[in-house]
Amino acid sequence: MAVKSVIFITALLVTAMLSGCETISNFMGGEDNSEPPAPLVEFTPTADVVTRWSRNIGDGSDELYLKLNPAVTEDSIYVTSRNGDITALNSANGSIRWSRDTDEPLASAAGVGEELVLAGTSTGRVVALDKANGEILWNVRMSSEVLAAPQVDNNIVVVRSVDGKLAGLDSATGERMWIFDRSVPALSLRGNSAPVIHEGLIIAGFDGGRVAAIELNTGRAIWEARIAIGSGRSDLERMVDINATPVIHNSVAYVSTYQGRVAAVDITSGRVLWDRDIPSYAGLSVHEGSVYVTADNGHIWALDVISGNSQWHQDALQARAISAPVRVGPYVVVGDVEGYVHWLDYETGEFAARINLDESPIIATPVSIDETVYFYTAAGKLVALGYRQRQHPGDN
Repeated sequence: MAVKSVIFITALLVTAMLSGCETISNFMGGEDNSEPPAPLVEFTPTADVVTRWSRNIGDGSDELYLKLNPAVTEDSIYVTSRNGDITALNSANGSIRWSRDTDEPLASAAGVGEELVLAGTSTGRVVALDKANGEILWNVRMSSEVLAAPQVDNNIVVVRSVDGKLAGLDSATGERMWIFDRSVPALSLRGNSAPVIHEGLIIAGFDGGRVAAIELNTGRAIWEARIAIGSGRSDLERMVDINATPVIHNSVAYVSTYQGRVAAVDITSGRVLWDRDIPSYAGLSVHEGSVYVTADNGHIWALDVISGNSQWHQDALQARAISAPVRVGPYVVVGDVEGYVHWLDYETGEFAARINLDESPIIATPVSIDETVYFYTAAGKLVALGYRQRQHPGDN
């Protein structure tokens, strides 16, 4: 299939200017000069992938660059679809618990917490549903499109909109309690980093390479840190957006920026503990002593959580528009632009298994719980995968 390599650049970019906008074709010169995806490498499998269940859910992202990441709780999984459906399923077998048509063009993944399921829309609204039965509790207007999954804690819903605003809403009514505002560059990636709530603080990434800690109850900024500084002659070259959701591990926020770097930031002070020149729009995950990163060029890195030093580097997925990585048992797992799921040995980065889910891109970040990993393709296919290790290479 003909694909825009690296990050679907022509589909990802959006302008924040109301007038005088430069179009995508202006930036790209009207031609597709992108690098084609690397061919799939041959290897001897050391594991077998087990499909626990699969189900088609709505229209998925409907050919738009929308990261509709699954949200998984102890026994349920929640997914949104561009056509307005929010669906709750049994995470063990895929049976539908409830499904609700919100009559809205949904643009974000589901945020789940405190008996609520939340989602944002392209028309700048946030919808709150009852977690138990899918009943719509409230629907409120925000300042602009909401692409990041809303989060909730301590009766406050936190919403990030594309115009740089972060708002705190009353979880019972949707009434606005506070707003935190940051300017947006002339050009940015289509997508926003979802806020993360941790011990009364919101850790949020913004366009322009900044991350901030904001007090949950008041919206007051505690600190801000610059992770990357854009360089180059054009707005496109200077983009260093934080598009992926920060990951918090042992009071450290791990953050990645497009065309920038990966950094570890102390969440109490905002001090940058280490950084690496590994640009990443897809994101990262943290497990035990490793930070796993998908770089903009499709390479996968394993870094030490304390020092940021390299543990291993896998470059065979060049330009395959790889999803964020996730750890499942002894494997690091990613999806790609052609619907393949790649399983890598967590200690070496070597390929262990591969499976094709469908022909649509895997944009959403996979989610793992125990020995199962959940993938949601752009075409709306939700799949639960497990694995079985082979005793010897080549065993069936």
